[in-house]
Amino acid sequence: MPIDRRTVLADAAIDVLAETGIRGLTHRAVDRAANLPPGTTSAYYRTRQALLTALVRRLVALDQAELQAIGEQTPVPRDAEELAAGIAVFIEHRLTGDGRRRSLARYACALESVHKPQLREILVPRENAGRQVVHDFLAEHGVTDAEDRTVTLLTCVDGLVFDRLVNGGRVSSREIRGLVAAALR
Repeated sequence: MPIDRRTVLADAAIDVLAETGIRGLTHRAVDRAANLPPGTTSAYYRTRQALLTALVRRLVALDQAELQAIGEQTPVPRDAEELAAGIAVFIEHRLTGDGRRRSLARYACALESVHKPQLREILVPRENAGRQVVHDFLAEHGVTDAEDRTVTLLTCVDGLVFDRLVNGGRVSSREIRGLVAAALR
């Protein structure tokens, strides 16, 4: 099934944003990245705000699909080591390849949403199967405030990803095990 033009443009916009930052996100840059004639992006998304909104919607859709697949393919971990190993795989994905590109774009959009509340509404974290795996693990291990701890743990994971994107380096298994242990306390 062919991908529609709006999706092609939104995907190209994610690439441009990841490569050049928010200032580099222009209609012309997206046209070039999508290998489409000049003016194509502008024909579909008349304003920069419309382009940015489409980019954020596509980014959220891709992230949600990925997190849903992770959750559906991952049984609830039996112990803290299994949970830490799963989180390590997730972090590695967010720091490399296509995951890195989307992480860079996601953080740029998050910062932009501080000044554009309509973007913030789109970026609000959603329920998904991946998040549910963490919640269920914590609940099954006697954590009474599993929802709050899930949010805290995943926020810390997000912070580690952000830090390593900005400062380089890898996330150690010790760091991840420490986060999981803290969530279980």
